[in-house]
Amino acid sequence: MSEKSPEAATDSALEDFVADADTGGRVPRDAFGRTVLWFLPMAWSIYQLWIASPLPFALGIGVWNDTQTRAIHLGFAVLLAFLAFPAFRSSPRTRIPMLTWAIALVGAAAASYQWYNYAGVAARSGIPSTLDITVSVAGLVLLMEAARRSLGFPLMGVALFFLAYVFFGSWSGLPEVIQWKGASLSKAMSHMWLTTEGVFGVALGVSSGFVFLFVLFGALLNQAGAGNYFLKLAFAALGHLRGGPAKAAVIASAATGLISGSSIANVVTTGTFTIPLMKKVGFPSHKAGAVEVSSSINGVLTPPVMGAVAFLMTEYVGISYVEVVKSAIVPAAISYIALVYIVHLEALKMGMTGSSRMNPVKFMLGAIFLIAISIVIGGGTLWLCGLSVEGARAVFGAASIWVILGAVALAYVAAVRFAAKGPDLPMDVESMTHLPPAREIFKTGIHYLMPILLLMYLLMIERKSPGLSAFWSTMFMLMILLTQNPLKAFFRREGDMLRHLREGLSDIAHGLVIGARNMIGLAAAMGVAGIIVGAVTLTGIGQVMAEFVEFLSGGNLLAMLFFVALISIILGMGLPTTANYIVVSSLMAGVVVELGAQSGLIVPLIAVHMFVFYFGIMADVTPPVGLASFAAAAISKGDPLRTGFQAFFYSIRTALLPFLFIFNTDLLLIDVGPVQAVFVFIVALIAMLLFAAGTMNYFMVKSRLWESAILLLAAFILFRPGYFLNQIAPEFEVRAAAEIYTLAEQGGEGATLRVRFVGESLMGDPVDARYLLPLGPSGPDGADRLARAAGIEFRDEDGTIYVDNLNFGGPAEQLGIDFDWELVEIDLAAERMPKELFYLPALILVGGVFMVQMRRKRRDEKEALA
Repeated sequence: MSEKSPEAATDSALEDFVADADTGGRVPRDAFGRTVLWFLPMAWSIYQLWIASPLPFALGIGVWNDTQTRAIHLGFAVLLAFLAFPAFRSSPRTRIPMLTWAIALVGAAAASYQWYNYAGVAARSGIPSTLDITVSVAGLVLLMEAARRSLGFPLMGVALFFLAYVFFGSWSGLPEVIQWKGASLSKAMSHMWLTTEGVFGVALGVSSGFVFLFVLFGALLNQAGAGNYFLKLAFAALGHLRGGPAKAAVIASAATGLISGSSIANVVTTGTFTIPLMKKVGFPSHKAGAVEVSSSINGVLTPPVMGAVAFLMTEYVGISYVEVVKSAIVPAAISYIALVYIVHLEALKMGMTGSSRMNPVKFMLGAIFLIAISIVIGGGTLWLCGLSVEGARAVFGAASIWVILGAVALAYVAAVRFAAKGPDLPMDVESMTHLPPAREIFKTGIHYLMPILLLMYLLMIERKSPGLSAFWSTMFMLMILLTQNPLKAFFRREGDMLRHLREGLSDIAHGLVIGARNMIGLAAAMGVAGIIVGAVTLTGIGQVMAEFVEFLSGGNLLAMLFFVALISIILGMGLPTTANYIVVSSLMAGVVVELGAQSGLIVPLIAVHMFVFYFGIMADVTPPVGLASFAAAAISKGDPLRTGFQAFFYSIRTALLPFLFIFNTDLLLIDVGPVQAVFVFIVALIAMLLFAAGTMNYFMVKSRLWESAILLLAAFILFRPGYFLNQIAPEFEVRAAAEIYTLAEQGGEGATLRVRFVGESLMGDPVDARYLLPLGPSGPDGADRLARAAGIEFRDEDGTIYVDNLNFGGPAEQLGIDFDWELVEIDLAAERMPKELFYLPALILVGGVFMVQMRRKRRDEKEALA
C-alpha cells in the first residue's frame, strides 16, 4: 500500500480543517447517510428561498410568522450540526452512530418546538407548562452542543459562563458589585427559549431572514467560478509587480470578501493559490500566511456584506443599510490600500524584484485612481440602471417588469457570448504563473458581475429589504449556473447541450448543498449568541461591565477604550464573524456610550458598533486562538503562532482605525458631504500610508528611529487634527442651563443640542454625562421643539432646571436620560480656526523626511555603482 506524500497529507489535513470549521467533517460511506447529508441541506436552502419569495403569500401555502420561521431555521441547523460534525476527534467520520441520530432528532424537535406548538406556547405566555420547560432545557443544552461540534468550545464556554451568572448571580461569594437576585429555572428558560428575548431573538431572525440568503448567494457565485475569476484577475493585474503575488492576494481577498462571510473561508479560498506563489517569489512561510490572514480579515470588514454584520447593524443601530455601508467604506478602503503598501515595503526590504518595477508613488496613485474609477463606474452604472428602470416604468407601465427582465436577459446573453470567445479559466495553481493579460481575463467573467450589480441596485437604489434583494440576486445566480455552460457551448458550436444542462443542474445542487452546510455553524452560533443576549437583558450585566471597565480605566477615556478593545478581542476568540459581533456589541457597545458620555465624548452609535466589531474580528488573527492564522499556517506549512503574531503586526493599521473614528467621525462619513468625503478619504489614506511606513520602519529607504517617529506623528496629526486645535482653543463654549429654550429656538433645521446632566441612575449610582438632544424641524418655540423631536420636557425650580417629563420610547428616553435629572450646562461649538490648518505642518514634516531619505538613497546608489 503506497504512502501519501507530505504534500498530499498536508492538503488532506487542510481539507479536514476546513470541513471541521465550516461544512462538517463527517462523510458517511453508507448510502442512507450520504443521501441524508445531501438532500437535507438542499431542503434547507429550498425552504429559505421559499420563505423569502412572494410565493407563500401568493399561494397561501407555508405562511408562518417570524418566530415559526426562526424555529424551523434553527431545527435544520441543530439537526445538521449533529449529523455533519463528529462529537470528538475520535468519533467516527464515515458513519453516523445511532445515538447521534437519536440526539439529532430530539435536538431538532426541541429547536422547532415553537413552529409546531406556537399556538400553545403563545396561549401560556408567562405561565410555561412542564412540557415547555422540559423542551426548553433540552433545546438549550443540545443547541450548545451543536455549537460546540460545529464551532468548537469557545462560544459554548461563553454561553455557559453567562448561564451560570443567570442562575448563581446571587451567590454571596461573588463581589457585591456584580451580584444580582438570580433567576428560577422556569423564568430563565421562558426568557431564553419561549420569548424573542433570547435564542429566538433578533440575531436568529437576521440569520433566517437574510444571512442565509447571502451565504447561499456567495456559495452559488463561487460554484459558478466567480472566486477563481476574481483571483486570476487580481494576479494578472498585479502578479508582475515587485512582490506581486502578495499584492494580488490582498486584492483577491477583497473581492472574495464580497461573496464570503467567513475570514477562515476567505483564507482557504484564496490562500490555497496565493500562499504557495508568495513563497515562490521569496516570502517566508509565516509572512506569506500573515499577508493572506490580514487580507482575509479585511474582506470581512469590507462592504457590502461584512460577513452579514452590515445587516445586523441595521437592526441594532437603527439606521438604514445604505448608512452602514457609507460608514464602513472609507476605513475598509484605506486599510486595504495600506496593506498593499505594507506588502510593497516588505518586498523592498527583502530585495525582491518583478518584471515591472513600477515606482511606488505611481503605483499608489494608480491604485487610488483605479478605486475612484471603479466607484464612479459602479455608481454610474447603478444610477443609469435606476434611470432606465424609471423610464421603462413611465413608458410601459405595468408591462415594464417584462421589458426590464428582457433587457437583463439580453445583457446576460451578450456577456456570456463575450466570455465564450476565450477559453474558460483553469482552476489549478500552476496556471497562475502563465496567465493571459488582465483585459483578456476580465472578458471571461463579466456576467459574474451582473448579480452583484443587481444586489447593489436593489439595496441602494430601489432600497429593497436585504432579504428580498438577496433572494432576487440568488435567483439570478441560479439562472446563471443553469445556463452559462449551455450558452457557452452554443456560441462555441460545441454541441451536446443536454450534457451541459445536466452539469448546470449539478452545479445548482452542489451550490445549494454547500451554501446550507456553510450555514450550519453560523445558525447555531446565532442561536447561542441569543443565549448571551438573553442573559444580558435578564440580568443587567451590561451595567456591571460598564462599572468594571470604569474601575480598570480609572475614568481615563483612552484607557477605557483600550480595555474595551482588549475585552472585545478576548470575547471574540474562536467565534464566527456574526456571533462575534453580536456578543461584543451586546456587552461592550453600551459601555463605550455610557463611559464616553461621562467623559464628555458623545459618539454616534454606528461608530461604537464599528469599534467593537473591528476588535472582535481581530480575535481571528490574534494568538493563541486565531483560527484564520491556523488555517493559513496549514497551507504555508509555517508555525501557526509566528504566523498569527506577524498577521497581528500587519493588522495594527486595522486596530488603529477604530480609535481614530471614535474621535474623528469624519472617517465614517457621518454628516459629511460628497466633496468633503473625497477630501477625508485622501487625507486619511495619506495618514494611513505614513502610519504603515512608520511601523514598517521603511519609507524611501530604511528609516532611522527619529524618521519613523516623525512619520507616525504626521500620521496622527492628519488623522486627528482637532487634538492640537483643542490644546489652543476650547472646542465648546459653555452656556447656562436656563438658556435651553432660547438655544433650542435658534438651532437650525435638524440641529442638536449638546447638554450635560447630573443625577442618579435607577440603581442609585451617580451620573454626570453629556448627551445630544435632536431638535428636528425649525420652529419658534424651543420647548415645543424639544418636546416633539427629543421627547423631553423641563421644569424650573428657583433657577435650577430639571427633567420633568420623558416620552416613552422617545430619543431622550432611549439615550438613558431619567426623570428629575438636573440640566447643568449646554455646550455650543466655539468659533475657531479650521482644524485642517494643522495638515500643513504635518505635510512639511513628511516632506523633510522624504528629502533626507532621498538624499541618502541617491548616495547609497552612487556608492553601490562605485
